[in-house]
Amino acid sequence: MPRPIKWRCVGFLPEVSYFKPVGVPTGILEEVCLSVEEVEAIRLKDLEGLEQEECAERMCISRPTVHRMLESARKKVAEALINGKAIRIEGGNFGMAMSRFRCVNGHEWNVPFQVMINTPPQFCPTCNTP
Repeated sequence: MPRPIKWRCVGFLPEVSYFKPVGVPTGILEEVCLSVEEVEAIRLKDLEGLEQEECAERMCISRPTVHRMLESARKKVAEALINGKAIRIEGGNFGMAMSRFRCVNGHEWNVPFQVMINTPPQFCPTCNTP
């Protein structure tokens, strides 16, 4: 039996999910695919300048997992840049750091990642409706 998938906490979804070299038609381009959590690891480590331990805490995973994700993501980016490939950002096993819910009566509330992976809300905390 395979090990259960561990969800990664992501605090940011990129607005742009596709990058390609200029002047090369999309139809003939090869692609590399970065998962959303690989992009999050790059964002936290390289853009925000956090240490791997801090990245791991924010993403609710181990430091070695962050290291593996960074290594994989950086290799994919390097391959795309050096070999003129497109980069697609999609998929992965992730949940947002904060998820927003709305009940049938219109009440809204936020649910943190840790709660979502353990027991997602079924009913509104204000009026107890779905």
